[in-house]
Amino acid sequence: MGAAPKGVVLKCARGASANQAVLLGFAPARLLHNLSFADVLDEETGRGYQRRFNAQHSLDFRRYIQRPHSTTIPLTFNLRPRDDGAWRIVDLSDGAAELHVEGKMKVLAQVDCQHRLGYLADLDVLLPFMCFIGMSEREEMEVFGVINGKAKGLSTSLLDFHDAQLCDDLGAERPELLVALFLKNEPTSPWYQRLDLGGNPVSGLERRASLRTVQKAAKGFLRRVRDTRPMSAEEAARTVHDFWVAVAAALPEAFAKSRTYLVTKGIGVYALMQIAADIVCEYPASTKPDVRAFTAALSDFANTFNWSNSGPLKGLGGEGGVQQAVELIRDARRRARLKVAHG
Repeated sequence: MGAAPKGVVLKCARGASANQAVLLGFAPARLLHNLSFADVLDEETGRGYQRRFNAQHSLDFRRYIQRPHSTTIPLTFNLRPRDDGAWRIVDLSDGAAELHVEGKMKVLAQVDCQHRLGYLADLDVLLPFMCFIGMSEREEMEVFGVINGKAKGLSTSLLDFHDAQLCDDLGAERPELLVALFLKNEPTSPWYQRLDLGGNPVSGLERRASLRTVQKAAKGFLRRVRDTRPMSAEEAARTVHDFWVAVAAALPEAFAKSRTYLVTKGIGVYALMQIAADIVCEYPASTKPDVRAFTAALSDFANTFNWSNSGPLKGLGGEGGVQQAVELIRDARRRARLKVAHG
């Protein structure tokens, strides 16, 4: 490493990681921190792809890396294509190269090192690094998913979001994910921008279920209606949207107060999506219930059922718990319909 008149020079070796060209080198932690950035998902704009910063994780690494005999695997970066000349590679002899960075600009995208570098801005400890050359953001996201797909603490909803960005035909490949994303992204949905993805959250909105929770619930809904009421992923998304609009209308307090009620928590979401499938399957194959029909079906029983944290759904979890919750809600609906039928 050396200083250039207008920036920084990192001495590297050219090589390859499988089928991608890379630079390999060593540099002080503070310099790598200053030259790099983490592309954390902004849930409001949909830009970025990484999980939100975990301060404790990063502090743990800071403490570790300063101990005697500490070490780490190479930090992984990417030099994204740019047209402003912020970086260039100068090839030398015998595979050596120099990475020239103008004005200490942040040109290194942190593919796999966000938490290791997070609190190292003031340390000179020497760290190894590997840097991909010219990968697109899409390719970065794919590599990040492969490296971190099984990482402890990495949001499964964030990985689902990655899948959505990488799928060529989401409706065909992951219809349940299309349904969940429609609920999150459609402005008329009561879930609009309220499903946690694991990136930087949308400010000012109360967190409820995660994208993964709603996706799994949608998968159960699709499985249930598939044989008797086949529908495209887009039709399913609109139908599920209408159902949740009806839920929010029939149970405004329970839907709004997620700390007190279970309607928008995992057990409530899973169970209610099965009730949605019940209602859909009660209609002739040629028709599907709309918001009014769902609202009418729910209003017969939903406001007399105890959806609170201390109600009959309290403590239920897992597949067995969901099935028990579904049966409790079905029973309440059945009794309400019998009461109406008998006056």
